[in-house]
Amino acid sequence: MAVCARLCGVGQSRRCRRRQRQNQQDQGSDSEMDEDEEERIVGHRQADVGVGGGCGGLESDVPTAGPSDACEYGSGHANCVSCLDRTSTGPPHPQSLADLPPELLVEILSLLPGTALPNVALVCKKFKQIANTETIWRRRCTEEFGMKEDLQKMEVGGVSSRDLYVKRVNPRVKSGRFMKLLPDYEHMDYRDIYTHLLHPYRHILGLWQPDIGPYGGLLNVVVDGLFIIGWMYLPPHDPRVEDPMRRRPLFRIHMLEREKATVECMYGHKGPHKGDIQTVKKDEFSTKCNQTDHHRMPGGRQEEFRTWLEEEWGRTLEEIFHEHMQELILMKFIYTSQYDNCLTYRRIYLPPFMPSDLLQPGLFKGTYGSHGLEIVMLSFHETSARATKLTGDPNVPAGQLTLDVDLSRPMVLPDLEQQRNIEELSRLVLGVHEQVQREAQEQQAMSNSATTRGAAEGACGGDCAAEGAEADGCRPAFSNTNNPPEAQPFVLPLGVMARNEVYPRTCRKCFYGTGLIAGHGFTSPERTPGLFVLFDEDHFGFIWLELKSFSLYSRLTDQLAHAHAPNMERFEAMLHIMQSWTS
Repeated sequence: MAVCARLCGVGQSRRCRRRQRQNQQDQGSDSEMDEDEEERIVGHRQADVGVGGGCGGLESDVPTAGPSDACEYGSGHANCVSCLDRTSTGPPHPQSLADLPPELLVEILSLLPGTALPNVALVCKKFKQIANTETIWRRRCTEEFGMKEDLQKMEVGGVSSRDLYVKRVNPRVKSGRFMKLLPDYEHMDYRDIYTHLLHPYRHILGLWQPDIGPYGGLLNVVVDGLFIIGWMYLPPHDPRVEDPMRRRPLFRIHMLEREKATVECMYGHKGPHKGDIQTVKKDEFSTKCNQTDHHRMPGGRQEEFRTWLEEEWGRTLEEIFHEHMQELILMKFIYTSQYDNCLTYRRIYLPPFMPSDLLQPGLFKGTYGSHGLEIVMLSFHETSARATKLTGDPNVPAGQLTLDVDLSRPMVLPDLEQQRNIEELSRLVLGVHEQVQREAQEQQAMSNSATTRGAAEGACGGDCAAEGAEADGCRPAFSNTNNPPEAQPFVLPLGVMARNEVYPRTCRKCFYGTGLIAGHGFTSPERTPGLFVLFDEDHFGFIWLELKSFSLYSRLTDQLAHAHAPNMERFEAMLHIMQSWTS
């Protein structure tokens, strides 16, 4: 109501009241003139009805009552409608948008994107006033960027986020008194937030992978209250794969003063400090810390390492007895701490879901032996399922295809007693692996010449017809032509190492697949056969036969904003670029 009153010119000043009285007098004189005009038109209309039998009589040769008749220049049904409109006592119909009531204009303009509102404001003074309405800009901030906070509540609540780094308040001495270093929300409006914060930094919203050598990472930049915050997602402490993800803010952007957005680095333990963000190119940006001394601790590198180890692994170095794991942990600390939050980020997407997919694609956290828990992205590509690393290690870095599952080669597990025998499982999986290699060699040979290809296809067809799904036929030796049961008993073979002693004891389906292994520094990479085990919608596993180890994967349940791929082609192109980063 206050907005409408302001736009309609209603106020409490003496000048406004004088203007209202003059308008009322003018409206009184106009109403008298309207009554005289209406009587004259009604008289003419009655005369026309008597002579021509209503508006329809205007089509005859009988002259009309006079030039003031509204039906003089029309004919037929249109004339009747025109006569009724002119003699109606209701409000006049608006001829343009400017004639609409202010509340309707506010509703209409609030449907436009925020980038179009400045052009609308150039039309006229009335549109300029309405385009500056807080209701419109608040709706744009909410619908385009998901901002849910109220500027009026910021004066009481301070800041909106529930985390320590966002709520932190630093005292500053000014004129001998302490003041809170918080944005002055009282003098801000939603237009300032949209124009100087949300719209300029809209390109960095979404999911990103930092360039930290082989280790990678997962960053989600979102609108959180009146801040744009970059959250780094970290896996839970090894080996608790079922625990929720941990997250830590790396930077934030907010309106410290009107018409200017401030970038702050959140790395370290001394609170927010000056930072900078630069857009390198499309789908890539970099962050820089201008006060790296805030990252240092009084106890030097030893205290920094102990603090990092407690946050990263949830334990002390004395509690880690494995010497190789100690070396890997120390190597990661030395490598990652040298960046000081001066990183380059590249955009990544979540895989799109197709109705034919085996399960919902997405992000999973899994166990990788001495390297701890890592994050992988599961996606489906026709007859194959692929798991790509988002976080990596010195052996297989981030961005590489860690698992490649052939969905056209399902496998039915034997009974529990045979499942406990690693040799029996190896025989089944290696049999399929050898057959895959043979078929690959045959396809390579068939592609050399058309004659060889035709002969090979004929021989393969004869074998398939004669032997069905035998080991030497065209079909996979251990594929299951019938649908496997919904739940199969499952147990790990003896001798297979698992970081998690608690794992599902029933599975839905099993498939042949390969996993990527390599030496330190990603040397001599090769794909080794294994067994992909689907437990349910949120869990799957992989048995590495050569390593005699088992990896359990659990789905990330965090809601990641602005992260879905526009289409499958864009997602596959992103996967190809990711692998080139660390190849």
